Amino acid sequence: MKALGIAATGMNAQQTNVDVIANNIANAQTTGYKAGRAVFQDLIYQSMRREGAATSADGTSTPVGIDIGLGARAAGIVRNNEQGGLVETGNDLDMAIDGRGFFVINRPDGTVAYSRDGNFGLSPEGEIISMDGYPLDPGIVVPENTTEIEISQTGLVTAYVSGEAEPQEIGQLTLATFVNEAGLKAVGQNLFLESGASGEPILAEPGTDGSGLIRQKYVEGSNVDSIKQITDLIKAQRSYEMNSKVMTTADQMLQTANQVR
Repeated sequence: MKALGIAATGMNAQQTNVDVIANNIANAQTTGYKAGRAVFQDLIYQSMRREGAATSADGTSTPVGIDIGLGARAAGIVRNNEQGGLVETGNDLDMAIDGRGFFVINRPDGTVAYSRDGNFGLSPEGEIISMDGYPLDPGIVVPENTTEIEISQTGLVTAYVSGEAEPQEIGQLTLATFVNEAGLKAVGQNLFLESGASGEPILAEPGTDGSGLIRQKYVEGSNVDSIKQITDLIKAQRSYEMNSKVMTTADQMLQTANQVR
């Protein structure tokens, strides 16, 4: 009886589904978070009788075959890259990307990462850094005695320094876009890495080559729809319970068969 194994694959698949939903709900307030969705595929089929098999010497054949599927498996986790809502913070260094693109972040190990998290601050040296202390690429250093920082929609960063009438241009933000954003590898800390599926980054100034605009004093909220996640969680729970019921029923049928004399 194949039902036990088939139901087991269904339970494993729904457990993966629940794990993805739980992660979405946990990150409902995470800046720039993109909700994931588990995608499933059916497993291989065991053919008991092929379609079109001969049924007589007169040339008649079956219109359908007997193919028994062997269950389901998780094929991947697809991220929903729809933009989250913009949340005003009032912080001069906070930035949201209105449209496509990622901030380019330099990690301590020398690798480059990409993020939609626009929560930024200053290092002791005045460099603009992420909440984990990672600098932007290219790096931007704010002069001492700066009283105000302005960041234009196109990413030009200027500083008003005490005692100077005119602002100083201190840097230009660069955004990265990808042909397949869903192919980026998530590594935590709101960071993504380039992968073979994402393609190479296309670097451009905000507002050019399909990249979005910068909104200063805002951050992008999570795009998790909590109501939809709860609905999906209930559906996953019911599917898990039904697969469990299949296993119970299959076990009872095997017990009945074993008792036949």
